[in-house]
Amino acid sequence: MLRLSKKADYALMAVKHLAQREGSSSAREIAEQYDIPIELLAKVLQRLVRKGLLASQQGTRGGYQLARPTDSMSVADVIQAIDGPLTVTACSDNLGRCGQFSKCNVRDPLWRIRERIVAALATCTIAEMVAEGAPPGPVGAARVAV
Repeated sequence: MLRLSKKADYALMAVKHLAQREGSSSAREIAEQYDIPIELLAKVLQRLVRKGLLASQQGTRGGYQLARPTDSMSVADVIQAIDGPLTVTACSDNLGRCGQFSKCNVRDPLWRIRERIVAALATCTIAEMVAEGAPPGPVGAARVAV
């Protein structure tokens, strides 16, 4: 099963949160809004800053904000900033060799599938995520935008 890491989930939640707001937000504000451990979120946000997706400012009016327009930032950009290159198998990064590497008959098709997944994630922008409403939850359940 292809699955995003918790860090990538948190990064997407934070980026969408920032995209929906004018100005900046603190790590604490975002963490409290979505019940994310502050220490983990702070590390995720700093990685997004290092990768050029967010900008940070120190001080009382400081916080995090998007470093690029939402229509030029893709879901793939955020995921890969946190988790590195997307992989489907241990050998999908062309470097991870396994004992079956020379005899594997599914490696090349799986590499093509990986490229399709990355391409699909790259076509979904943060602007699109913001434009889409949160999916309806069960009656009486709180709705959290992701």
